[in-house]
Amino acid sequence: MAGQWFYVALRDKGLRIMTIRAGVAGAGVFGGYHANKYAETDTARLCAVYDAFEKPAVGLAAKHGAEGTTDFDAFLDKVDALTITAPASYHFDLAHKALLAGKHVLVEKPIALNLSDADRLVALATERGLILQVGHQERYVFQAFGLLARSAPLEVHSRRLNKFSGRAMDVSVVFDLMIHDLDLLNQVADGEATNVTATARFEHGDQSDQTQTRIVFSSGLTATLAASRLEVEPVRDMRLVYDDGEIHIDFLKREVTNTTGTPLQTDFSADNPPQAFKDPLAFGTQSFLRAIEEGGHPVVDGKAGRAALDLALRVEAAASVA
Repeated sequence: MAGQWFYVALRDKGLRIMTIRAGVAGAGVFGGYHANKYAETDTARLCAVYDAFEKPAVGLAAKHGAEGTTDFDAFLDKVDALTITAPASYHFDLAHKALLAGKHVLVEKPIALNLSDADRLVALATERGLILQVGHQERYVFQAFGLLARSAPLEVHSRRLNKFSGRAMDVSVVFDLMIHDLDLLNQVADGEATNVTATARFEHGDQSDQTQTRIVFSSGLTATLAASRLEVEPVRDMRLVYDDGEIHIDFLKREVTNTTGTPLQTDFSADNPPQAFKDPLAFGTQSFLRAIEEGGHPVVDGKAGRAALDLALRVEAAASVA
C-alpha cells in the first residue's frame, strides 16, 4: 500500500506518473485481446501474464515482451493493475487476492457468481481506495449511440444467439451472454424489476445453454431477452420501443432502423465514430487506466457489475426447464 500512497501523492501534485505496470490473468482468447489493448496504450506496459497452465501464459507473454507465470502471487508482485480474463468461476478468487495485494482490478463479466462475493469485492476496493471495473464493454456502445441519455423505453427486446463453441461452460448462458443485455437493461430502465419469469434448456451439462426471460419493471417497462449457445446461425439484435417510435439495432449486419423523432448520436455509417463505438474494448481499457491515474471512477464500476449479477441470478432462479 505504500507504493499506492506514493502514486496518489504524485498524482495530486499534478505530476505524470510512471507507466502503469499492467498484467493479464487468463491467457485464453480474451486474455489475448486485453493484452493487445495494453500494448497499444502509452499509459501502461504489459509486464506479466498469469495462467494456470504454463504454455499459454508464456506464449502470450512472449508476444509482448512480458513474463509468463503460473504463480499468481509472483504475478501480482510484477503489476500495479490487472485484467482478469480467466473463466468466470475464478473471477472472485483472483480479484479478491489482487485487491488484498493493493492492485487495481478490471474483471471480465460476471464480477462474481454470487452477491455475497460481489459485495466483498466492492467493499474491499472501496476500503483500499482501489479501482474495480467490470468488463461490460457493450455499455460503451450504447453510450456512444446516445441511448443512455434518452428517456426510458416502454419495451426492450433482445436476442443474443450464438453457435456452440464449448467455451465458458463453467457458467450458464445467462452469465456468459445474457448478462451483457441485463447490464444494458439496468441502464435504460426506470424503477426496479418486479417480476421475472424464464425458461431454460440444457444440452451440454448442468448449466443452461439457452434461456429466455421476461422482466417487468415497476415503471411498466417490459423486457424480453433470449440468449443461446445452440444456434445454427448467430443473431445479435435489440429493439427498443418508445412512445414516439422504435429503434432496432442489428449488431451483426451493422444496421440501425430508427422511427423515433430523435436521431442517434452515431451509427454504423459514421465516418469518424468515437472510440467507445469503434473499439469498446480499447475504450474500456483506457477508462480503467485513466481512473487509476486520475483517481476517478470507471464507467462500469463494481456496483454496476453487482447490479447486473443480481438480475442474472433472478433470471436463473426463475427459470423452469423448457
